[in-house]
Amino acid sequence: MSVDTFISNGIAEIVLDCPPVNALNSTEWLDLAKNIDHLSHNDEVRVIVISAKGKGFCAGVDIKELQEDSTKIIDVNDGCWKTSRAIHVCNVPVISACHGFVLGGGILLAGASDVVLATEDSYFGLPEIDRGALGGGAHLSRLFPLQAVRKMMFTGKPITAKRAFEYGSIESLHSNIESLHQAALEIAKDMASKSPIAMKLAKKALNQIEHGDVDEHYKSEQNFTLELYKSKDSQEARDAFVEKRDANFNDED
Repeated sequence: MSVDTFISNGIAEIVLDCPPVNALNSTEWLDLAKNIDHLSHNDEVRVIVISAKGKGFCAGVDIKELQEDSTKIIDVNDGCWKTSRAIHVCNVPVISACHGFVLGGGILLAGASDVVLATEDSYFGLPEIDRGALGGGAHLSRLFPLQAVRKMMFTGKPITAKRAFEYGSIESLHSNIESLHQAALEIAKDMASKSPIAMKLAKKALNQIEHGDVDEHYKSEQNFTLELYKSKDSQEARDAFVEKRDANFNDED
């Protein structure tokens, strides 16, 4: 089981549990999107909290799946887009409680959420440039300033939760997973006590007045990922990552 779901007192908890690093394959991303859509239309659910077991929140997509079959990028892109959109347009608020690494697809989950909390040891990043892929900038831009986003995209290097908190991206920092979970549930409990119709309309209103359409922007980004996947450098990056060696790029289109 890669995802566990619990509902209690109006709060739905989605817990990622996909060892060793919560990297989801194409099927798991699509299943997660369906799960969130289902909860969005469940009258018992007033708010959703996404968290994870294991070493970190989410390491993104299963690179080994793509390394074995590069055509899977179509399904992976579809699953990632549907999941991030499901969070963004969800009828109820979505809270991400992050610990450890928040990478690749993990940025989609956090960036599409309404509130983000994190442990002090967390770090956020898009290592796609070193994995032969692109994407995630639209959601990274919902979290961090423009120049920070560009540096993160171009270098593949993450930033710490402390830096993210200084940017105002993180609601609160916590010393351990237990206090993180408790804080997320406290916010969720407060939200769950509000009028359901008021919360639904409030989220729609906030999405409508937000600058740009994050879902369409992400879809546009994915077109560049598909273009990159046609290059030899993209395959070389994935091979090097799986084989744990330095990549040897040839600069060919």
